Amino acid sequence: MILIILIALVIIGAIVVFIWALAGLHWQLPDEDRDYLDPLPRILRAIWPLIRFVSNYFGSRMPTPLLEQLHQSIARSGANYMLTAEEFCAVMIISSITAGGLIWFAVSGISPTLTLSLTIFGALLGFVYPVLWLHKRFTTRRKSILKELPIYIDYIVLGVEAGMNFTNALGQTVDKGPKGPLRQEFFLVLRDVRAGLSRADALRRMEERLRVPEISSFVSSIVQAEQVGASIGKVLRMQAERRRNERFQRAEKLAMEAPVKLILPLVMFIFPTTFIVLAFPIVMMVKQEGLF
Repeated sequence: MILIILIALVIIGAIVVFIWALAGLHWQLPDEDRDYLDPLPRILRAIWPLIRFVSNYFGSRMPTPLLEQLHQSIARSGANYMLTAEEFCAVMIISSITAGGLIWFAVSGISPTLTLSLTIFGALLGFVYPVLWLHKRFTTRRKSILKELPIYIDYIVLGVEAGMNFTNALGQTVDKGPKGPLRQEFFLVLRDVRAGLSRADALRRMEERLRVPEISSFVSSIVQAEQVGASIGKVLRMQAERRRNERFQRAEKLAMEAPVKLILPLVMFIFPTTFIVLAFPIVMMVKQEGLF
């Protein structure tokens, strides 16, 4: 009896020391001010102290090439004012451990080999899921940018042809334009210009952040027009017309792809249901006639 009590006391003491050590490590984390950062999603907000802890002690030790690649992906998806590459690595680690643990808890009653295989698969899936979320965010953001680009170029053209220079026209466009990711990017361009960067360098920084061919073409045309002294208004009007034609072509392409995408739902769901509806009265009539 005394031995059991001593073992229990040792275990409780070890747990208390472990919790105290974790608390000490958490207290050593630097303070964070998120007043000027983007709001976090609800799930990340709930576990943000844990993410900061893992990021500080494990995420910063990830390979440098991986962190650089994640930083570029985060910037392209517009989440660079939400979390850093180290914090995103922490999200991947926590997601992997959580998914693996849940699958292990769910299938722990079956054979050990299958349990281990499913747990490893769940951990890998949890590790990759944040990357898929980031890619989906980038795809959605890219579509929104391509949709808004002709509108913003038209606004800039109106300002330039009204007598403003490009920077003032861009400022008016940001103030009056529709809300969206492109408005945020143009605001960053204005901020860089006001901070002392040249207009060409600020536009190239936007091009590097987005990595969208249409934005690259827009930036190249503006920079080249400035270098050769061409009329920016005419260049912008040509860019707006080209972007509208490209948007119309993308819409036509999606419309032509729709029938092909409908084949699988038709074969799997609509055709079988139609055959059942048509065949049921025939089967009932044959059954009533006593033919089978």
